[in-house]
Amino acid sequence: MKELLATVKENRELAKDIRAITLTLPEPVGKIKGGQFANLSAGDKSFPLKRPLGICEVNNNDITLCYQLKGEGTRSISSAEAGDKLSVLLPLGNGFDLGGAHNIAVVGGGVGIFPLAAVISEYAGKKNFFSYIGFRGAEYACLTERFERGGKLIVATDDGSIGFHGNAVQAFLADYEEGKFDLIISCGPPVMLRALKSALKERKINTKCFVSLEERMGCGIGACLVCACKKTDGHNARVCKDGPVFDITEVEL
Repeated sequence: MKELLATVKENRELAKDIRAITLTLPEPVGKIKGGQFANLSAGDKSFPLKRPLGICEVNNNDITLCYQLKGEGTRSISSAEAGDKLSVLLPLGNGFDLGGAHNIAVVGGGVGIFPLAAVISEYAGKKNFFSYIGFRGAEYACLTERFERGGKLIVATDDGSIGFHGNAVQAFLADYEEGKFDLIISCGPPVMLRALKSALKERKINTKCFVSLEERMGCGIGACLVCACKKTDGHNARVCKDGPVFDITEVEL
């Protein structure tokens, strides 16, 4: 983990209210795994806390972080232009460990697709991915070409404007029997992860499943406890430091 002053290389729109910012780091930070994240300065002293953003792509010393325009902090980031300098702390958290799995189901919703895209890039050509990614509608869809590189892709939209009419979990379940998956990885809003956990239990699907949790964060290094989540054993965990990736059976959703 290093705190560096990075140079903005590009800051572009991907879809409605979704952007990607590419930063050039002044020095290497070591191996970055899919599922890890970065804390990025908003570039404005009136926002003292950095924003936790999923690392979507790594290309030597260039890293791409994707984000949704939600508040004044992310809107400040969206105004950064090529050549601007932003402080970034990375890599943070624990990424996805695919182990010996070969056929992997990828279930993502909304901004949760960003760390999943990084996993596919990391293991491109080494694993078979079957991706089920959901958006509210066609205008929010992005990064589909990244998922297509990993193997099979089914896009789901809540309004049916493109692809499967429904959400990513429903698309995954409709296709489950065909997949013969030996691992499931997922990231998305809490309601989506709860639906996935319930469906796996109800259908007695025992395939190992790792989920990346989305939580509000303060420090990003486990000191402030803002992002604490409950584990099924009664203990608490820090999403930023102990996660954000957990076995789905270990956390309450």
